[in-house]
Amino acid sequence: MERTVIVILGATASGKSKLSISLAKKLGGEIVSCDSMQIYRGMDIGTAKISKNEMENIPHHMIDIVQPNEEFSVGEYVKRAKKIIAEIFERNAVPIVVGGTGLYVKALTQNYDFGNTEKNLEIREKYKKILKEKGNEFLFNILNEKNPEIAKKIHVNDTKKIIRALEKIENKKALKKDEEIQNWRYLIFGLNMPREELYQKINLRTEKMFEEGLEKEVYNLIKSGVSPSAQCMEGIGYKQVVFAKENNLERKELIELVKQKTRNYAKRQLTFMRGIENLIWVDAKEAEKKILEVYYGNN
Repeated sequence: MERTVIVILGATASGKSKLSISLAKKLGGEIVSCDSMQIYRGMDIGTAKISKNEMENIPHHMIDIVQPNEEFSVGEYVKRAKKIIAEIFERNAVPIVVGGTGLYVKALTQNYDFGNTEKNLEIREKYKKILKEKGNEFLFNILNEKNPEIAKKIHVNDTKKIIRALEKIENKKALKKDEEIQNWRYLIFGLNMPREELYQKINLRTEKMFEEGLEKEVYNLIKSGVSPSAQCMEGIGYKQVVFAKENNLERKELIELVKQKTRNYAKRQLTFMRGIENLIWVDAKEAEKKILEVYYGNN
């Protein structure tokens, strides 16, 4: 029987977390976060990260996996998420991918090929070790065996290019192997609710974030060494707090600015979702019932 991954995609504040936990309880599921901000440690309030208590003992993955100053790419997300999904199936559980980062969902479900562009530090370190132990000629011969055409274009002493070439070749092969052994499909659901209701939820959530200490969270991150220009600080809320500090913006104005930016982001999320293949729109209030109907109807 073909195995199925449930994917729940929705705008910020649309109720994805609560829905996913309820589904996980009914289906024996584990949750795989698909949020480009919740991957960062120490960024909890501004990302509306689910707390341990709110998880209700349901396993959650792909949360708090990198430090704020670390680089993280779409390709890295796909690689890690697929590994976790495979492990969840091995435990005879149901993977439930949940988030608002449409690009991550699209890359995961539509099998983007990152073989020529994405880094694989594990492979790179392996060949650096070989270089150190065996020398550049030994390393060059490995490349020549794997791909003589590429080897012809690289000098035997240009070890940086040799390692990068080997990294590309091996990473592409690994990704291809992943696709060959992957034998599951995705049921992708998009949460829909009246725009005014969504905006009201966003406004209330934003106010709650400031009550819980969003500004302090941002200042603590900067104090710990995170650059205000770091990738993670581009997140809504974080960027505006930095802007407010630098431009002496009043707190009331700051809160309204974050509300506005979040509403604009939610609109962009919904627009992006319309471009995702095979997405099934469900009313947010009836989502659980509809998802279960479709899931059981396809299994």
